[in-house]
Amino acid sequence: MTYSGAVKVGGPADVHELTDLMISKVAVGPMDNNSYLLRCRATGEQLLIDAAAEPDTLLRLIGDDSIASVVTTHRHGDHWQALAEVVAATGARTYAGRYDAEGIPVPTDVPVEDGDEIAVGRVRLTARHLVGHTPGSIALVYDDPHGPPHVFTGDCLFPGGVGNTHQNAEAFARLLGDVETKLFGPLPDETWVYPGHGNDTTLGAERPHLAEWRARGW
Repeated sequence: MTYSGAVKVGGPADVHELTDLMISKVAVGPMDNNSYLLRCRATGEQLLIDAAAEPDTLLRLIGDDSIASVVTTHRHGDHWQALAEVVAATGARTYAGRYDAEGIPVPTDVPVEDGDEIAVGRVRLTARHLVGHTPGSIALVYDDPHGPPHVFTGDCLFPGGVGNTHQNAEAFARLLGDVETKLFGPLPDETWVYPGHGNDTTLGAERPHLAEWRARGW
């Protein structure tokens, strides 16, 4: 089956099989959040991005091999409703952006700074600190040596625009600036984007609209 990234709450996960990494995407909870399970194909080690809701669903997805770590992309409650249960069941190490960690009720074992690397087996993810949606949101970039990069953007970048900045012009300008500088600037059009809600996209699909987003202010 070809990966589409189109998932729905109550439905099955969609699996993106890369050479070194398997990415399983599932939709959970009343706000249709995306959670992503990453598995290193060489070692079998697993990492979860956003234990958003439905701990039973996530634990079934994780399976008997458990997870070594869980990354919370930002402090908003819909992205960590299942975090306590998942950590209790797996003993996973917790990661979150340094400036959002205090807003997450489960202790953060590893506060993440811009440019920090997070390992899942032999695979390395690079954190990008993006300010505006929250003070400490992070995106995770996987620079696939066998193909285009992949980036997990939380609520900072979606098909059609950046994340909600609640009509705060300064926060919007900062978020768009960070997304342009840290994602669109260094990464190619083929980069696959996995957002915190809804369907996937690519940087190439969104890049032509950056000026339009800036002009409209959201």
